[in-house]
Amino acid sequence: MKKPDLLILIAIWEFVTAFLATIGIAVLAAFAFPPTTHMWNISRAGAIFSMSLGALALVLFVALAIAAGIGLLLGKAWGRTMAIVHSALSLLNIPIGTIIGALALAYLFSANVKAYFEAPPKTG
Repeated sequence: MKKPDLLILIAIWEFVTAFLATIGIAVLAAFAFPPTTHMWNISRAGAIFSMSLGALALVLFVALAIAAGIGLLLGKAWGRTMAIVHSALSLLNIPIGTIIGALALAYLFSANVKAYFEAPPKTG
């Protein structure tokens, strides 16, 4: 079965969001962490903990996006599942992420995309 056309576009979107989240991690590390060295004890601990959780969430988001993009390009069912999770999370990113995430979800749940991922792989 032929790969649906828009899957490549969704995979590119996965990689673009991974790149943007990586920039977010760099900005957090460069501009948010250094000022915490001038805070007092409990404030510093809370700020570092909060920013560490934010950085961890971004790292997990980057890993999810990259894995989903690769899985979609390879035509793996787990790639579609990860892309669905990524698109659902993107709905929280108002307004652009909401629009793109909703369109990606609608496409990933369409009959031809489901059929593509459920088809047995060709050998030979």
